[in-house]
Amino acid sequence: MSALFTGSLTVLIIIGAANGVIGGLIGICGIAGFLLPMLYTGGLGFTVDQALAFSFLAFLVSGILGSVNYHKAGNLDVPLSLKLGAGSLVGAVAGVFLQAMISQGLAKKILYLVVLFSGLSILYRMWKDQKTKGEQTKTGKPLTENLWFLLVLGVVTGVVCSLSGAGGPVLVMPLLITFGVSARTAVGVALFDSVFIAIPACVGYLSRIDWKSSAGVLAVIVITHGIGVIVGSRLAGKVPVKGLKIFVAVFSVVLAAYMLV
Repeated sequence: MSALFTGSLTVLIIIGAANGVIGGLIGICGIAGFLLPMLYTGGLGFTVDQALAFSFLAFLVSGILGSVNYHKAGNLDVPLSLKLGAGSLVGAVAGVFLQAMISQGLAKKILYLVVLFSGLSILYRMWKDQKTKGEQTKTGKPLTENLWFLLVLGVVTGVVCSLSGAGGPVLVMPLLITFGVSARTAVGVALFDSVFIAIPACVGYLSRIDWKSSAGVLAVIVITHGIGVIVGSRLAGKVPVKGLKIFVAVFSVVLAAYMLV
């Protein structure tokens, strides 16, 4: 990718607008970050390394800002987040190294498959919640109180997310809800966990790209994504999340299926 292309006004506007919108969605409901690498590779033609570097820089911003806002609102379980994050940090490092061992084509296919799975999992989770609404849930000690379970969960999700560019919340949040964590707290924990994934991923992928030709893109990402997350986090609870989730999920499934086919 030439410096002229990466720094063109049209591309910067597209990237800025996308990061603002997707950052807002992340702040509101914790999902949609996985659309960024799809945009960079499928829509703008960046290499996989560039797409992952740009995406994880955004995820680092959204993870920090989003988790701070959720903590202020009382929707962040810090002890649980730290245990999960410890595993995610190890998994993210492994994922970056694994990504370097596979071809660009295979990396894209993994990304599209993860996006497809993520979209389907969101729809399934919403269907299951609707189906079991009002039913009695089983009592007992939740798995999220088990240290080893959280570490293993963190490692697995860290590997998948850092390898594919999925971000973190779209995989972690539904799993946490499944294991008994409330929806709002699950979003906060997933955002904080994405920081542990994004740090090694940022270091790894940013080291593989040309900093000089990408400086403009990096600056636009930090500013626009940050603004989007701040606005979205403050709107959380005031926006109909169900409709947003359905839109993001359906859009993701259609887009990923198209790219795969």
